Amino acid sequence: MSIDRTALRGVSALALLLAASACASIEDRELYGYQDPGFGSANRATYAAQVVNPDPVYDEPMESSASRAVDAVDAYRDKTVEEPDTISTTEGVSTGPGA
Repeated sequence: MSIDRTALRGVSALALLLAASACASIEDRELYGYQDPGFGSANRATYAAQVVNPDPVYDEPMESSASRAVDAVDAYRDKTVEEPDTISTTEGVSTGPGA
């Protein structure tokens, strides 16, 4: 059985190119002007979730009371505002001798 050496070289070269292309990354292609269309999407979505709309539009006017607002400002100035409870998110866990 005779093997065509030219075909064998072609198949070997194709296999080598295919294996080498698996190591290529988007960064390698960016050198040639390629831009990934999804690049930065997660970053933009996170940024948008943390930014407050500077010009919000509401369906209805917000309910408010001038007398309650005055009472709140007075309580703040008189330092009679109720302090919120402190919540601790850590526990004191120890794993020493005798534990």
